[in-house]
Amino acid sequence: MKITLGFSPCPNDTFIFDALINNKIDTEGLEFEAVISDVEDLNKWAFKKKLDVTKLSYHAFSYVVNDYALIDAGSALGNNCGPLLIKKPETILNPGSLIAIPGKYTTANMLLCLAYPKLKNKTETLFSEIEDKIISNKSDAGLIIHENRFTYHQKGLEKIADLGEYWESKTNLPIPLGGIMVKREIPRSTRKKIEKVIKKSIKYAFKNRSCSASFIKSHCQEMRQDVIDAHINLYVNSYSLSLGQKGIKAIKTLFQKLNKDISLLEEDFN
Repeated sequence: MKITLGFSPCPNDTFIFDALINNKIDTEGLEFEAVISDVEDLNKWAFKKKLDVTKLSYHAFSYVVNDYALIDAGSALGNNCGPLLIKKPETILNPGSLIAIPGKYTTANMLLCLAYPKLKNKTETLFSEIEDKIISNKSDAGLIIHENRFTYHQKGLEKIADLGEYWESKTNLPIPLGGIMVKREIPRSTRKKIEKVIKKSIKYAFKNRSCSASFIKSHCQEMRQDVIDAHINLYVNSYSLSLGQKGIKAIKTLFQKLNKDISLLEEDFN
């Protein structure tokens, strides 16, 4: 069975999926066709049901939960790993300030809406270009995700707020950033097999860290190795192997804050 699999070029995703798509593990008869793109592309494609299996922001997932089921592998959850709202030191924000965001359906934007509801003037920007938008005065502030949390200060920018800290202070739960979803039309038994081989791929990556290095680097050539390592260490953790009760509670809480029905989520984990 050939399955389209979407994930981002970020080190956490390429680390997770290297063994699976590069034939380093037994995929148990499943054949995966990788589609690598920015997370907001993946989010928008989910509305069209373009991919069989895909990485999605949990915010986007809340809109497509009738079409996609969450699996218990490959998620990005954690503490101290949330999006950061940044600006130039001299900039003073007001309700009309233009904020560069990594996408309407990202969990980062959802958190910005919760924490700063008056900041409504936004421009969707590729996540890797947000810092430059601020530096060139094309945006007053920006919402950064992924590896940019390790580099913004080197460009003379400062943090206004850590929206992961905001979430944790309100919920006492890890922040659910993104997860792996499978079309609900795919039989549950196949979904479980997909979950199993993704977990196998993650375990292989942890045990053979150097084996994925070239694949990871091929998708982030300009990133320093220490930033790559910090990125993986932050976003690939125990929740990536299994959400556990705390991880599932965090996702349900996100749905509830968006006034979304959690009944299908509960079915997925029964």
